[in-house]
Amino acid sequence: MTQLAGKHIVLGLSGGVACYKSAELCRLLIKAGATVQVVMTEAAEHFMTPVTMQALSGRTVYTSQWDTREPNNMPHINLSREADAIVIAPCSADFIARLVQGRSDELLSLLCLARPMERVPLLLAPAMNREMWLHPATQRNMAQVAKDGAVVLGVGHGDQACGETGDGRMLEPHEIFEDIQAQLSPNKLAGHHVLVTAGPTFEAIDPVRGITNLSSGKMGFAIARAARDAGAKVTLIAGPVHLPTPRGVQRVNVQSAQQMFDAATGFAQEASVFIATAAVADWRPAHASEQKIKKDGSGDVPALAFVENPDILATIAHSPRAESGALYCVGFAAESENLLAHAGAKRERKGVPLLVGNIGPATFGQDDNALVLIDAQGHREIDRAPKQVLADELIAEIARRVPLRS
Repeated sequence: MTQLAGKHIVLGLSGGVACYKSAELCRLLIKAGATVQVVMTEAAEHFMTPVTMQALSGRTVYTSQWDTREPNNMPHINLSREADAIVIAPCSADFIARLVQGRSDELLSLLCLARPMERVPLLLAPAMNREMWLHPATQRNMAQVAKDGAVVLGVGHGDQACGETGDGRMLEPHEIFEDIQAQLSPNKLAGHHVLVTAGPTFEAIDPVRGITNLSSGKMGFAIARAARDAGAKVTLIAGPVHLPTPRGVQRVNVQSAQQMFDAATGFAQEASVFIATAAVADWRPAHASEQKIKKDGSGDVPALAFVENPDILATIAHSPRAESGALYCVGFAAESENLLAHAGAKRERKGVPLLVGNIGPATFGQDDNALVLIDAQGHREIDRAPKQVLADELIAEIARRVPLRS
């Protein structure tokens, strides 16, 4: 189950070529377990047919405030009362102006005006030409509509249908989806700053070779996203992985264990929760060659000397902020055997209140995982599930263990 399971979303389409992206957004919402009621303006029907959106949503599309299907002939009231959120994607410059003026001469703007503001958020995904986006009138309207209570999701940068390039593109469907999920998730970590390390490290032997591991970083990235959905400020320190940054998360890229150590200990000075999911190399070559090490035909293997890398988790867990309770530390253990014994010993050795264990070879690179949570009272197993589901559950567990913040 996802955060959106059982939620009811009114998806509004105003006029714009970006309507084609709304079809994919609708599909993502349905796949996540939400129900979607599509409402289209007359202008939107020039870019996307109601038939398409009906097929994707499984519901008849509304286009008119005079729709006689409603027994009370008040679709603007009924649709807005049923919604957990109203999302306008794409939201044109004209539609933003309508919202600012409180216009109510067609169904979509009317139901936005009629929505119960205290419980039904209004999310806007603007889409327009770059000059339209930068125009002072648009910027004034954007500021006013946000002041009036709407959540403006921002815009993307890139090629536009008119042939120009710049700001104003509608965000991609998966980005809007993430923002909807964050908006509708309980803010269990509001006020907290969560620091997450993720992925492997790479310890150079020479300019083209190095020591690394099979960690994909997927679990750490899922945790960063879950923490952001829970209302936290999130900093993600990522080793060398090729994963998209979760929306609203500050990402810091590093390569080596020493670089990760330096970044993590720095950000730990302001964080309130530290989650060490990264698979950090225990050792590194004592001296990395400045040039590629070549075979000389003799059959002799070059001797490599190693030194131990700094222990990121232990250092932060034993810092004054952690020992005073200002920083809650969570460790991860990726083992190949005897998970409970090895992970339990690691928790005591590192000095962390909570350690999350898994079998590394069974999860590296996979989209699902199985976890065991170990603390001073014992352990709890979490059955195999998609990593994002596990991340959501882990963040909920951490939220129960840390104090609320205003």
